[in-house]
Amino acid sequence: MLKSSEQDVLAERAAIDAEVEGKTVCHLLERNATSYAAHPALSWEEGDRWSSMTWHQYRERVAAVTVALKGLGVQRGDFVAIMARNRPEHVVADLGIVHAGATPVSLYNTLAPEQIAYIAGHCGAKIAVLEDREFLERWEKVKPELPALERVILLDGEAEDDWVLPWKELVARGEQALAAPAGREAFEESWRRVRPDDLATLIYTSGTTGPPKAVMITHRNAVWTALSLDRNLAYPTGLRAVSYLPLAHVAERLLTHYLAMHKVAHVHYCPEVLRVFEVMPRVRPQAFFGVPRVWEKLQAGILARLAAETDARKRKIGRRALEVGRRAAALKTERKAIPVGLRVQRALFEKLVYSRVRHALGLDQCILAGTAAAPISLDTLHFFEGIGLPLVEGYGLSEDSGPATANPPDQVKLGTVGRALPGVEVRLAEDGEVLVRGGNVSPGYFRDPERTAETIDADGWLHTGDIGTLDEDGYLTIIDRKKELLITAGGKNVSPANLEGLLKQHPLIGQACVVGDRRPYVAALIVLDAEVAPTWAQHNGLRFSSLADFSREPRVHAEIQQAVDDVNQRVSQVERVKRFVILPDEWTLDGEELTPTLKLKRRVIYQKYGEEIDRLYAPAGG
Repeated sequence: MLKSSEQDVLAERAAIDAEVEGKTVCHLLERNATSYAAHPALSWEEGDRWSSMTWHQYRERVAAVTVALKGLGVQRGDFVAIMARNRPEHVVADLGIVHAGATPVSLYNTLAPEQIAYIAGHCGAKIAVLEDREFLERWEKVKPELPALERVILLDGEAEDDWVLPWKELVARGEQALAAPAGREAFEESWRRVRPDDLATLIYTSGTTGPPKAVMITHRNAVWTALSLDRNLAYPTGLRAVSYLPLAHVAERLLTHYLAMHKVAHVHYCPEVLRVFEVMPRVRPQAFFGVPRVWEKLQAGILARLAAETDARKRKIGRRALEVGRRAAALKTERKAIPVGLRVQRALFEKLVYSRVRHALGLDQCILAGTAAAPISLDTLHFFEGIGLPLVEGYGLSEDSGPATANPPDQVKLGTVGRALPGVEVRLAEDGEVLVRGGNVSPGYFRDPERTAETIDADGWLHTGDIGTLDEDGYLTIIDRKKELLITAGGKNVSPANLEGLLKQHPLIGQACVVGDRRPYVAALIVLDAEVAPTWAQHNGLRFSSLADFSREPRVHAEIQQAVDDVNQRVSQVERVKRFVILPDEWTLDGEELTPTLKLKRRVIYQKYGEEIDRLYAPAGG
C-alpha cells in the first residue's frame, strides 16, 4: 500500500501528465501569439530606451527564421549551436531551430576554441548562430575540426566569407518565403511534426574538469517542469522579468525562456551578468532570480554604502534597521512569534529604510525573488528577509530540468531549499544522497549511455550527487556535493560551501575557497572584492593603487583576520579556518576560476594555486 503522501504526489503527477499530454514548446508560443497577441514579450535596450516585441511579432519572427533555416538545409534531428549574449535574437534563433524540428544548443560565451570544438563536434552542429566577429574568430580557429559545420549566421556584422550569413539576411529570406502560401504551410507543417519526446535543447554542464556532459532536455521536460514550478510558486501571468544569466545555464533557460512562455512573461534582456545591477532599477522586475553570488554582491553593496554614510544619524538608523530586520528573520527561521515591539519597529523601519533600499535596488515591485544553483548562507537569507525582500530558495540540477524543490512563498523555511515540486518525488539514499524522480528528470546524457545508467537508475531515480537531510515536513536541506565534502585528516566531514558563504558576508571578501581535504585543518584562499576595495581604502585612510598592492596591506590582513575570527565563532571547532592567504588577483568571469554562473571551479583552483595551498600547511614561519 502506498502512503497517503505518496499517493498525493502520484495523483498530482498524473494531473500534470494529463495537462501537458501532446504539448511542446511550440504549442506555448502558438497559444501566446493567439491569445496574447498584443502583449509585450521581449524587450531590449537601444541606447537609453527600451524597444519591445509583442507575442505576435515574436512568433512571426520565429516563423521567418524557421523557414529560412529549412531553406539552408536544417532538417529534423539536426543540431544548431548558438553562442550569443542575452538578447532577443538568441531566443528567436532557439525557437526557430526548434520549430524546424532541430535542436538548439547554447554555448557559454566564455568558452575557449578547444571547448567550442568539443561541444560543436560532440553534437555535430550543422550551423552556428554567433553574436559577432569576436565570437566568429574563435570558431574559425577550430573550423577544420568541425566537418559537420556548414555555415555560420552572424547576428552583428557583415559577411566577409562565403560560409557566413548575416542575421538580417536570414530573416529577410524567411519573411519573403512566408509571404507565399507555400511558405506559411511549410512552417505550420514543420512545427506540428515536433513531438513531446523530441529534444528541446542540450545543456552542456560547465564541469570543473574533463569534457562536459550533454544533458538532454525534451519538450515534455520543459513544459512539464514549467507547469510544476508554476503550481508551487503560483506565478501571475504577464510578469516583468530580467534575463541576464547565460542561456546555456539550465536555470536561466527554464525561468526566462520556458517558464516565461508558460506564464506569458515580459522578459527584458541584459547582455552582461554584472550589468544587471544597472538594469534592475530601469525595469523594476516583478520576478527576479539571482544565483547566491548576485544576492551576496547586493548585500555587500548595501553594507558598504551604509559604512560610507557620512551622516552619523543616518548611519545609526540604517544599522539599527538592519539589526531589527535580522532579528525578526531569525525568529521566523526558528518558527517563533515576533514580539509586538519588534513588529512595531519593523513597521517604522519599513517606511524609513527598507522600502527605500528596495527602491534603490530596483526591486520595490518584486513579488517573487528566487535563488538556487549554489548554496546561499542563512545570514544572506536573513538580511533580505529583514528588508522585506524574502528569497524563495530552490534546488535542482540540469539533469532535472533546473528545479526539483522550492519553498512555497507562503510557507518558506529559511535555510532549506523547500519541498519537492508538485508531482516530483524526493528521497534520500542510505548515505544521504538526494534522489529525484518525476517528469522533470532528463532521459539522460546525449551519446553517453554509461554515464546515463550511472546517474539515472532503472526505476527512474536521478542520483544527484548531493548530500541532504529531510525534515518532518518534507523540507530539504542540502549539506554539500557528495564529492566536494572535505574530509580532514582526523576523519571529520566539513562543508566548504557553508564556510565560503559565511566568509563572503564581509564586504571586502569577493570570493573564498575553503580547502582542507585530507589535511590536518581547514584553511582558505581569499579573493578581495575589487569594487569594494577602493571605497574601503578611502574610509580607512589607505591609498588604493591596485588590488595586488592593497592585498598586501597589514590593515587589510587584519580586517580579513577579524572576518575569519567572526566566522570561526559561528561554527564547530573542526570547521574553523586556521589559516588563510589573500590572493593578489580578482576572480572574474573571464578567468579560469569561476563558472559562468559564478560558482567555483574547485579543481582548477586547487591546481592553479597548489603552491599557495601547500604553504597554508607548512610549519609557521616556513
